Amino acid sequence: MRYTFNIKEPKKDGETLILFSSYFKNEGRKFVYSTGELIHPENWDFENLQPKNLTGRNSKSEQLRVVKRQLDRYSNFFTDLVNNFKLTNRELLINDVKEEFDIEFKRTKAISNKFFEVYDIFLELKRNDFTDEANSITTIKRYEYNKKLLQDFQQSTNTRIHFNQINNSFYNKFIEYCIKEKQYNSNTLRRNIGLFKTFLYWAVENNHTYKLDFKKFKTPKAQQTDEVALTMEQVKEVFEFDFKGDTRLEKVRDLFIFGCSTGMRISNYSCIEKKDIVNGVIKVRDKKNSDKTLEIPLNDFSTLLLKKYDYKLPSLSNQKFNDYIKEVFQVIGYNENVKKTVKVGKDIIEQINPLYERISSHTARRSFITIMKNEKIPDKIIMGFTGHKSLEVFNKYYKPNNDDKKEFMQNVWTMEKSQLKKVE
Repeated sequence: MRYTFNIKEPKKDGETLILFSSYFKNEGRKFVYSTGELIHPENWDFENLQPKNLTGRNSKSEQLRVVKRQLDRYSNFFTDLVNNFKLTNRELLINDVKEEFDIEFKRTKAISNKFFEVYDIFLELKRNDFTDEANSITTIKRYEYNKKLLQDFQQSTNTRIHFNQINNSFYNKFIEYCIKEKQYNSNTLRRNIGLFKTFLYWAVENNHTYKLDFKKFKTPKAQQTDEVALTMEQVKEVFEFDFKGDTRLEKVRDLFIFGCSTGMRISNYSCIEKKDIVNGVIKVRDKKNSDKTLEIPLNDFSTLLLKKYDYKLPSLSNQKFNDYIKEVFQVIGYNENVKKTVKVGKDIIEQINPLYERISSHTARRSFITIMKNEKIPDKIIMGFTGHKSLEVFNKYYKPNNDDKKEFMQNVWTMEKSQLKKVE
């Protein structure tokens, strides 16, 4: 029994559906079934009734090959179905084919262009699945951010995301976007890719896609990154800077300094209340892990800032804070270019950016740890403040600058002046 593929709107100036069809002589009518695949007419071979340019080496040809592989699934399944009915001496009717096609292909039918609708279903289920409120808030925010990241990628690169086009070419393009445009370090990239793959596994398990290419995506390994940390002198410089009445930047600066002086995440200190201060110590549940209670003694900086805002610090989302804090440091004058090195797999990507672009909410936490370690405060004490349980993770926050390294070297490898004069 013969079959063909045709496009629904051959003259359309845009993507159109690809249809599977076969004529049933026994019923005197044609069976037509939408494959859910989309293609632009200019990419359709009207003579051979299949996508064009299947041998090219560019991303467009790869996408067309993906479409062709899906069409092959329809033709192979139909051929097997016809043969099975012949072997059992049964008459094959259109309703039989439609029913079998629905069972086999309904998971991909007309949903490949509804990626974000499926993501919303996933998000809603996640919101209802969690029983631990703190973990729920943190995890859901990460999944929500990942959705926005994918939407930004789609808009910025003009890449319409379909389940059936999530292949190696898509993955490489997405990784490049995250590094070059979003300037993620390898650790942030690793986390976001992990969340993305979790969603794709769920989509497969719940019959929203058949493609398993993502299983071969190599998640970037966590790397020691060359992120910046401020010195105590720089923290004081930022703290004392006069914004000349710009209260928005002043509030953002104050939040940053509070993070520098406590080592807390913004999610923890942005909701501190006066009742959380007990005998000169901030006592709060860790938003990332509600099983942990953080206890951070007040100091001159944190006390002054809490009193300044009557023990109710300004509230900002982490995303807005990260946007505004760059503006703060640009106004202060942190404009010198610095090199950032990111390793993804075997590739090393170097970028030169102004220092202010490298500042984020985590810079404050990193600065706190670096300043405290440089002052020889024991790791166990600092970890008690920051809530770290793993020494390996904790040490990744330690970022001594070049001046610190020179001072450490000179303090250890010293000679008496008399000895130096012997070689001069």
